[in-house]
Amino acid sequence: MAACATREMCDLLLRVLDAQQPHLRGHSDQVAQLAEDAALLLGLGGEEVLEVRCAAELHDIGKLAIPEQILTKPARLTEAEWSLMRRHTVIGEEILAGTPVLRGVARLVRSSHERWDGRGYPDRLAGAAIPLGARIICACDAFDAMTSVRPYNEPLSQRAAIAEMERCSGSQFDPAVVDVLVELVRAEARPRRRVALVA
Repeated sequence: MAACATREMCDLLLRVLDAQQPHLRGHSDQVAQLAEDAALLLGLGGEEVLEVRCAAELHDIGKLAIPEQILTKPARLTEAEWSLMRRHTVIGEEILAGTPVLRGVARLVRSSHERWDGRGYPDRLAGAAIPLGARIICACDAFDAMTSVRPYNEPLSQRAAIAEMERCSGSQFDPAVVDVLVELVRAEARPRRRVALVA
């Protein structure tokens, strides 16, 4: 029952986010699918996987409070703009935590920009102190951002993005999560073998 309520509330909030920031949907869908697959490979159970997927879908909901000119700015953000942008995880948590079935999702959204080395935000958590679901979302979000067209940069190839993820493994990202993510991306990139039909 709790899983159904969680899914229903996530879907409702996704429709709100879609109405306000439709350009975020493709990114959120990609991050959510990667995060769900990674969570399964890392051995998380059913309700935990649902929580990770919902948090990945809604990890940018706090951006509803960020001015559009900052979100779509084609140049580097100023320090003041970055300071405002960094608040989106806390705002996201505040939006989600008001609904009891989404409190776990809210916690993951808050921590989705923490770094393995403790240099992330908003709480400067490090290593295993960061919830595993948030570590998964952080890596999947970064990979999708690197390989997508953004106002401020050209997309990297999958190979270049994998190299960057591996370079940042152990500093920005949990090494175990990077290993699983790279495995998923490489498996997806492999051409499917065609089965010859016997006449």
